[in-house]
Amino acid sequence: MTDYVLNVAHRRGGPKARLRARFGYHAGNAEQSAADIRTYHVGSEVEMEYTIPYGVRYEIRAPLRTPSGRNLTIRTIWQIDEGTDFPRRITLFPD
Repeated sequence: MTDYVLNVAHRRGGPKARLRARFGYHAGNAEQSAADIRTYHVGSEVEMEYTIPYGVRYEIRAPLRTPSGRNLTIRTIWQIDEGTDFPRRITLFPD
Protein backbone atom coordinates (compact mmCIF):
# COMPACT_ATOMS: atom_id res chain seq x y z
CA MET A 1 0.00 0.00 0.00
CA THR A 2 2.86 2.42 0.74
CA ASP A 3 4.32 1.87 -2.73
CA TYR A 4 1.11 2.81 -4.52
CA VAL A 5 -1.99 4.22 -2.83
CA LEU A 6 -0.08 6.11 -0.10
CA ASN A 7 2.81 7.24 -2.31
CA VAL A 8 2.33 10.81 -3.52
CA ALA A 9 5.19 10.37 -6.03
CA HIS A 10 3.63 7.34 -7.75
CA ARG A 11 2.48 8.09 -11.30
CA ARG A 12 -0.91 6.40 -10.90
CA GLY A 13 -1.26 6.24 -7.12
CA GLY A 14 -0.18 9.81 -6.42
CA PRO A 15 -3.63 11.41 -6.81
CA LYS A 16 -5.12 8.78 -4.48
CA ALA A 17 -2.34 9.40 -1.96
CA ARG A 18 -2.86 13.17 -2.03
CA LEU A 19 -6.60 12.76 -1.46
CA ARG A 20 -6.06 10.28 1.37
CA ALA A 21 -3.49 12.62 2.96
CA ARG A 22 -6.21 15.26 3.30
CA PHE A 23 -8.10 12.73 5.43
CA GLY A 24 -5.09 11.89 7.60
CA TYR A 25 -3.62 8.83 5.87
CA HIS A 26 0.03 8.71 4.84
CA ALA A 27 2.87 6.20 4.50
CA GLY A 28 3.67 6.54 8.20
CA ASN A 29 0.27 5.19 9.27
CA ALA A 30 -0.33 2.61 6.53
CA GLU A 31 -1.27 -0.01 9.10
CA GLN A 32 -4.06 2.23 10.37
CA SER A 33 -5.35 2.61 6.82
CA ALA A 34 -5.49 -1.17 6.38
CA ALA A 35 -7.11 -1.63 9.79
CA ASP A 36 -9.72 1.04 9.06
CA ILE A 37 -10.62 -0.66 5.77
CA ARG A 38 -11.10 -3.93 7.65
CA THR A 39 -13.12 -2.25 10.40
CA TYR A 40 -15.37 0.07 8.43
CA HIS A 41 -15.47 -1.38 4.95
CA VAL A 42 -15.05 -5.14 4.70
CA GLY A 43 -18.31 -5.91 6.53
CA SER A 44 -20.32 -3.64 4.24
CA GLU A 45 -22.77 -4.85 1.64
CA VAL A 46 -21.37 -6.05 -1.68
CA GLU A 47 -22.67 -3.87 -4.53
CA MET A 48 -21.48 -6.02 -7.40
CA GLU A 49 -20.21 -9.56 -7.80
CA TYR A 50 -18.85 -11.02 -11.01
CA THR A 51 -16.78 -13.96 -12.18
CA ILE A 52 -13.54 -13.52 -14.08
CA PRO A 53 -11.17 -16.24 -15.37
CA TYR A 54 -9.12 -16.08 -12.13
CA GLY A 55 -11.94 -16.20 -9.59
CA VAL A 56 -14.77 -14.03 -8.26
CA ARG A 57 -14.59 -10.27 -7.77
CA TYR A 58 -16.60 -8.19 -5.35
CA GLU A 59 -17.10 -4.43 -5.31
CA ILE A 60 -17.93 -2.62 -2.08
CA ARG A 61 -18.81 1.06 -1.78
CA ALA A 62 -18.96 2.35 1.79
CA PRO A 63 -17.78 5.16 4.03
CA LEU A 64 -14.48 4.93 5.82
CA ARG A 65 -14.02 6.79 9.12
CA THR A 66 -10.65 8.50 8.74
CA PRO A 67 -8.00 9.80 11.17
CA SER A 68 -9.24 13.34 10.46
CA GLY A 69 -12.61 12.37 11.95
CA ARG A 70 -14.35 12.77 8.60
CA ASN A 71 -15.89 10.07 6.45
CA LEU A 72 -14.45 9.26 3.03
CA THR A 73 -16.55 7.08 0.76
CA ILE A 74 -14.37 4.61 -1.07
CA ARG A 75 -14.90 1.74 -3.46
CA THR A 76 -12.82 -1.39 -3.02
CA ILE A 77 -12.54 -4.34 -5.33
CA TRP A 78 -11.73 -7.71 -3.79
CA GLN A 79 -11.02 -11.03 -5.44
CA ILE A 80 -11.25 -14.59 -4.23
CA ASP A 81 -8.86 -16.48 -6.45
CA GLU A 82 -9.74 -19.85 -7.89
CA GLY A 83 -8.78 -22.52 -5.36
CA THR A 84 -8.75 -20.18 -2.33
CA ASP A 85 -11.41 -19.12 0.13
CA PHE A 86 -10.20 -15.69 1.28
CA PRO A 87 -10.43 -12.30 -0.44
CA ARG A 88 -7.52 -10.11 -1.40
CA ARG A 89 -7.87 -6.43 -2.21
CA ILE A 90 -7.28 -5.59 -5.85
CA THR A 91 -7.72 -1.81 -5.67
CA LEU A 92 -9.44 1.02 -3.90
CA PHE A 93 -10.42 4.49 -5.00
CA PRO A 94 -12.56 7.36 -3.74
CA ASP A 95 -16.14 7.25 -4.85
